[in-house]
Amino acid sequence: MTATPTRPAPTEKQEWATGLTAFAAVMLFLVGVLDIFRGITAIANDDIFVTTRNYVFEYDLTGWGWVHLVLGAVAVIVSIGLLRTALWARIVGVAIAGLVIIANFLSLPYYPVWSVVMIALSGFIIWALCVVRRDNLSDLFEERPPSKV
Repeated sequence: MTATPTRPAPTEKQEWATGLTAFAAVMLFLVGVLDIFRGITAIANDDIFVTTRNYVFEYDLTGWGWVHLVLGAVAVIVSIGLLRTALWARIVGVAIAGLVIIANFLSLPYYPVWSVVMIALSGFIIWALCVVRRDNLSDLFEERPPSKV
């Protein structure tokens, strides 16, 4: 007779850690894709954005579109790392979500409603990545069967 190894049942803390990390990964992926589209729109046709006069932050929208495009691409890549529960992805995810907040704050006069939506989504991402303790994620690593490479 051979014994088949059984995995211990995940605890409630581990389920929360998995759920919040998956939430942050999916939301960061969505924020990244939306930022990519926003960047492409600003690069290709920047006259769809509202132009305000006498605003403190005035800059070229095409250049700002490249900023959104790059931030979105990095956010999508980091979200894939978050789905694999990588610690580097949590750290970079918080940093990218913070940069997305700053970028959208600076573009408030050009696209106000959408900027507020992106700021709120990024705030939820930062919350979800920061609320999970590191030891909860290390428990998730221990439960995984070894990968065959």
